[in-house]
Amino acid sequence: MMLVTLVVDQYDRAKAFYCNSLGFDCLEEVDLGEGKRWLVVDPSGGHGARLLLAKAEGEVQAAAIGNQTGGRVAFFLQTDDFERDHRAFIAAGVTFLETPRHAPYGTVAVFEDLYGNRWDLLQPA
Repeated sequence: MMLVTLVVDQYDRAKAFYCNSLGFDCLEEVDLGEGKRWLVVDPSGGHGARLLLAKAEGEVQAAAIGNQTGGRVAFFLQTDDFERDHRAFIAAGVTFLETPRHAPYGTVAVFEDLYGNRWDLLQPA
């Protein structure tokens, strides 16, 4: 199993976006006390890295929300049906920054998550 930490502002808000808007599964949610949780979400199908949604602590972490990679595409969400998922994400209010394009490696479009982190929705060629 591989986990990638994603710094968020609120657990419930982040969980709602990833699970409801993007269709991820909530695999673990444990109250650690003192306002902390162990909250792990996973793209449906269980293929790829899981996200550990971690609530920011302090000004430095809060400043990193939405900009953990300096504005570059941070995450890549692979699909077996680009059109289906693209339509579903738009219907769920997900913001795409470009129209879908066809590249040598597949069909792709960049979208933003709740915080402005950039993702590629990608169907490999």
